[in-house]
Amino acid sequence: MTSKEKVLKILEENKETYTSGEEIANALNISRNAVWKAINELKKAGYEVTAVTNKGYMLSNTSDIISKAGIEACLNKETLSDIADIFVYDTLESTNQKAKEFAILSLKHGTVVISKEQTGGRGRKDHSFFSPKGGIYLSLVLDPKKLSTLEPDKITTFIGNCVCKAINELTGISPYIKPVNDLFVDSKKICGILTESGSEFETGLVQWIVVGIGINFDSDLKSFPKELKEIVGSLFKPGKASITKNQLIAKILENILTGTI
Repeated sequence: MTSKEKVLKILEENKETYTSGEEIANALNISRNAVWKAINELKKAGYEVTAVTNKGYMLSNTSDIISKAGIEACLNKETLSDIADIFVYDTLESTNQKAKEFAILSLKHGTVVISKEQTGGRGRKDHSFFSPKGGIYLSLVLDPKKLSTLEPDKITTFIGNCVCKAINELTGISPYIKPVNDLFVDSKKICGILTESGSEFETGLVQWIVVGIGINFDSDLKSFPKELKEIVGSLFKPGKASITKNQLIAKILENILTGTI
């Protein structure tokens, strides 16, 4: 983890509270100058960091940039211990594809892959899934041995219920599932779920499962293709979210990893 990431973690854990440069430097065993450089790097990356003499640094609650540190700061201890690792990318062709690569190389239950946009997002039956900036595109690796069922529809429905619950708990909005893999609000699709697996050819034994979740969080619906504009919606209008993406991601992971499939 870089100094920038370490400083961000401290700021995320103390959001809307000033933390002195000396406190950060001592906690990370780095120089005050290294802290200052990390703060400037965060500002260049788009984070809203306020610096006040004799008070320190404070990360604004309006900063809504998906990051590993931001997600971890929102997770409870139980969920944090269930997560193998979190990988955040600016752009990927498909988070499910990247998660499947991780699963094949080294199956670790609770590996999370997130991208701020996808260039080749997919839905069921190889349908394309438009994935511009403003959405949450998340894939999670699951170990079949840790699940009580391997029935695809039951797993997908469980994931959908976890997402619905997370959104309702944080926003009061009540999405509903249109069987079995789409979530709707006011008759508009705001989320799609794709469950995939890999199995051993000779025995048919399921070796890994990857669930992909794509949410229109504060997406600009004007940017969507014409054929989608009438059927898709977004949880929030651009810049009008009442929660952060990191908060919603953390709550979804909490519901999935501490629930029972």
